[in-house]
Amino acid sequence: QAARHRAAACRITPRHRTTSYRITARRHASRAVGTATMWPAASAKTLMASSRLEYRCTKVPGVCLLGAISSAATCERIATEVRNLQKTDTLEAEEPFRKGQKGSSAMPHKRNPITMEKVCGLSRVVKSNAQVAFDNVALWHERDISHSSAERVAQADSFIALDHMFQCLIRVIDGLQLYPARMMANLNKTRGLIFSSKVLLALVDTGITREDAYAIVQENAMATWHEVQDCVSGPTFKERLEADPRCTVSQEKLDEIFDPWDFLTRIDTVFDRLEQLSFE
Repeated sequence: QAARHRAAACRITPRHRTTSYRITARRHASRAVGTATMWPAASAKTLMASSRLEYRCTKVPGVCLLGAISSAATCERIATEVRNLQKTDTLEAEEPFRKGQKGSSAMPHKRNPITMEKVCGLSRVVKSNAQVAFDNVALWHERDISHSSAERVAQADSFIALDHMFQCLIRVIDGLQLYPARMMANLNKTRGLIFSSKVLLALVDTGITREDAYAIVQENAMATWHEVQDCVSGPTFKERLEADPRCTVSQEKLDEIFDPWDFLTRIDTVFDRLEQLSFE
C-alpha cells in the first residue's frame, strides 16, 4: 500500500509547480516551525523538508492529491493494529516504552501506545483535509481564490502531518516489542476452536457431506466453547474430535490441522515479495 501511495505522489510532474505556491509553502513552513510544540518529534529541518514536498505537490489533479493523502489511511491501519496488539487483554506487542515513562495517568500499570494514538489522530486530520479537494471540484467556470486559499492550508498541513506520522511509524516499528509466548497463549485460549474451518474442510474431503461435517464440527466446538466461556476445565476441541466416532479424519491429519505453524507455510513468499519492493 505504501509503495502504491508513493508511486501516486511521484507521478506529480514539475509542470504542477508554481512560484506563488513556493512562497506560500515557505511561509507556511516558517509558521509551522514557530509552533513546533504541536509535534515534538518534528525538527525545523524536517518541517522545511516537508514544505518542499508540499510545494512539489501543490496544484495537482485532485486524484493525485487524494492518492497521496490516502497514505494517512495506511498509517492509521498500521497504528491501529499496534494499538490492538497492545491492549491489556491481548498484549502480544508494544510500542517502545522508555524507562521512567508514564503510561495511563489514572492506571499506573498501563502502557498506553501514545505514539500510535497520535498517528491515528493525525490521520483523521489529514483525511478530513481531503474534503477540500472534493469541494474544490465545483468551479465558477474557472479556479479562483476560494480554491487556492483552502489548498494553501490543507495541502501544507497534510504533508507536514504525514511527514511526522511517517517518522513516528519508523521509530515504533524499529523498536516494536514482541511477546511470542503471549501470542501462543492467546492462540490456546480457545482450546483449538480457531481450527474449526480447517476441520470442516478435512471432513468433507473424506467423503462426508458438508451438512453432516458441519454438524459434527459445530457440536464439538459448541461444547468446548461453553466450557471456555464458563472457565470450566475440560477436553480440547481436538480431543473431543478424537473421541467422536463420527469424525473420519485421521490422527495424522488432525495433528497437521491443529499445528498453528501451518498458517505460516507461505511466510517466505511474503518476505520475498517485501524484499522486491523498491522505495528509491
